[in-house]
Amino acid sequence: MNLLIYKTKPELLEDLADYIIKIGEKAIAENDCFNFVLTGGNSPKELYEMLSSTYRDQLDWTKVYFFIGDERNVSPDHESYNGLMAKKSILDPLHIASDHIFLVDTTLAPEKAAIEYAKAISTHFKGADISFDLILLGMGDDAHTASLFPGTDVLDNKEVTVETVYVEKLSTYRITFTAPLINKAKNVAFLVFGEAKAEAVKHVIEDEHKNPHLYPSQLIHPVDGSLTWFMDTEASQLLEN
Repeated sequence: MNLLIYKTKPELLEDLADYIIKIGEKAIAENDCFNFVLTGGNSPKELYEMLSSTYRDQLDWTKVYFFIGDERNVSPDHESYNGLMAKKSILDPLHIASDHIFLVDTTLAPEKAAIEYAKAISTHFKGADISFDLILLGMGDDAHTASLFPGTDVLDNKEVTVETVYVEKLSTYRITFTAPLINKAKNVAFLVFGEAKAEAVKHVIEDEHKNPHLYPSQLIHPVDGSLTWFMDTEASQLLEN
């Protein structure tokens, strides 16, 4: 595990963008494509806008396939649909072809949406092991990541798949990558900033006795890949080591 801590948000985002480009270049050189999983929420929006502007000439984006690690159970035109933020901030500005974009079809019932998304991903990987080149993750102040929320049944799922989960505290369904699917990735990167995340960061990284039902991000430890945390000094302020 690599911990990278930055004094300012711009420094963090610039370094993370460089990291993404480097992984993308390597994947394209080796396999002629880059399978990149985006995270939702508000945290990565500025990063995506940087990639689609400042960094648009630094990668062959026609060879990038985009996925989303989790999705809210709202219509695709709803402001909180993760795919819509991705479309506006990176996919549309880079003119990504529709067959290179994999989003959750939330016009379906949640369970059906998860099944169909898992099928689409499996088809893309042509039946081979599903191992994304890079999965980008955020983390909430309750230590959830993707839609792996504290106390939810999906935390016990051992399958490499996409699953639906009911999040009681939000009174809604979500569709999410399971932890085993995330952990198959070649590279996983957390993007975390802000004082509100500091306590969760401390528990996830430094707790000697893990309790993933309370701190779900503790489940993330790639089997054969790298794990890197990109965070600011505010998010890391309670770390002792």
